Amino acid sequence: MRSDYCGQLNANHIGQKVQLCGWVHRRRDHGGVIFIDLRDHEGIAQIVFDPDRAESFAIADSVRNEFVICITGKVRSRPEGTLNPAMSTGDIEILGHTIEILNKAKTPPFQLDDENVHDDVKLRYRYIDLRRPVMQHKLRVRSRIIKTLRTFLDAEGFLDIETPLLTKATPEGARDYLVPSRTHPGNFFALPQSPQLFKQLLMMSGMDRYYQIVRCFRDEDLRSDRQSEFTQLDIETAFMDETKIMGLMEEMIRALFKTILNIALPSPFPRLTYAAAMDRFGSDKPDLRNPLALIDVGDLMQSVEFKVFSDPANMEAGRVAMLHVPRGGALSRKQIDDYTHYVAQFGARGLAYIKVNDPAAGIDGLQSPILKFLPDAVTASIVERTNAKSGDLIFFGADKRKVVNDALGALRHKLGHDLDLIQDNDFAPVWVADFPLFAYNKDEKNWDSLHHPFTAPATDDINAVTQNPGETVSRAYDLVINGIELGGGSMRIHNAKMQSAVLELLGIGAEEAQEKFGFLLEALGYGCPPHGGIAFGLDRMVMLMTGSDSIRDVIAFPKTQSASCLLTAAPAKVGAKQLRELGIKLAKSNKPE
Repeated sequence: MRSDYCGQLNANHIGQKVQLCGWVHRRRDHGGVIFIDLRDHEGIAQIVFDPDRAESFAIADSVRNEFVICITGKVRSRPEGTLNPAMSTGDIEILGHTIEILNKAKTPPFQLDDENVHDDVKLRYRYIDLRRPVMQHKLRVRSRIIKTLRTFLDAEGFLDIETPLLTKATPEGARDYLVPSRTHPGNFFALPQSPQLFKQLLMMSGMDRYYQIVRCFRDEDLRSDRQSEFTQLDIETAFMDETKIMGLMEEMIRALFKTILNIALPSPFPRLTYAAAMDRFGSDKPDLRNPLALIDVGDLMQSVEFKVFSDPANMEAGRVAMLHVPRGGALSRKQIDDYTHYVAQFGARGLAYIKVNDPAAGIDGLQSPILKFLPDAVTASIVERTNAKSGDLIFFGADKRKVVNDALGALRHKLGHDLDLIQDNDFAPVWVADFPLFAYNKDEKNWDSLHHPFTAPATDDINAVTQNPGETVSRAYDLVINGIELGGGSMRIHNAKMQSAVLELLGIGAEEAQEKFGFLLEALGYGCPPHGGIAFGLDRMVMLMTGSDSIRDVIAFPKTQSASCLLTAAPAKVGAKQLRELGIKLAKSNKPE
């Protein structure tokens, strides 16, 4: 029905007759001449209708926004003074000859160029929201990203293999979405949180290198970087260690950024241990664009009389650290109070500070309510350790290590953005590795996997793992870019005895392990190669590379924060007949409709 796309027309088409189809983006009547901005998925072209063609002029006069039309006309240069450099087609326009209304449209619930439309309205009318050029661009970038990733992995000998969506529930950190089975009454499938066990089984099957662009499902509370239904690039390899895997994945990510954004990422990527990341940045997802870093001062505070500092400094699990903020002395008392309230949500009971007015003047060049509690020698050592200059500010955190890391890590992130210390158009990748294998759950009084139960420990000594679980380091690694965990992976346990020991440490006894993971434990006994892999959050990747604020902006049909679809009104009730076929009877709810 068309000879060209609207957004692809340019000065080379001048004099050519074209036929275009699309949506009316805007219609303007300029004293007897009608202008229609016609939009398709490639862009917008300006069509001009004049009264010389009475029939087409009358039709053009009747169209409204979002009508679907087809036009024929001749491409010409725009008159002097009417060029529009903001448009890719701003040098030309089309003199309209004919116009056909293919479909009328009701008045849309919002204008496509309105930036203040509520998210719920956009999600309710997602098919209209997706017509916006910015959304078209993001989904086109998403498609190019997937194509680039596939091309790289195909060239490296990876096989694209599908794994089941109807599977068995496994403990991977979030609630499963369950699917009742009609043919096996009382039994349920689970939608996969990841293809973890299947991709390990593929390595045991001799497939060597696997990948998949796969849908995953997690019944968890949603955030800007989480959806209940999401897409990941899943990868697994045999006979490669973590160094080789990380190196190959670096090549892939560098190729991706060069192809899509024409940006050259560093080679190699920086690497941090988990312990170093937590000590320096208070986070295992550090944004390396931010120059601020945490500095330990526990050794300086152990002997001071000020218990707020000395008690954590002498606690085994305590920490006293400071955050040196260049030119932070310009912050007002109200701003400092606001930051104090901000860190309180992470458990901090306060936020001490020192303003450095003139370091050469010693104690007289400093300003702080806590100076009277600190010996002059300690204060001098603090200023020396930070190398603070006039006009700088030093914040302090003193508490349990986790509280200090969480509070100062979050404060570092917030200050980086508030004080414009971060260049938004930069990308700073970093590998974080050597995570603890386990984390102790104080509420349940047991050990949890920090990643998942199939992550290999750094030691092959089963006794060392079972006797010192809190000291056991894993062979896990995360790729972080700009504070976003883009991918996480590990070497896997490939020994049945080690796997059984880890499951038992996690409170999964032999009987339960056989029930849930018997197929895996059996497979491990039939010649399992060393193997490892990684999974990248594709939605997060597109969000990062398009500069979006939420993964909802890069998913065609996302869910709301309450995991519902406003477009289709899902989830929804089902009929009694369908429930009977599944052997399900709903409990009566006391909640009002």
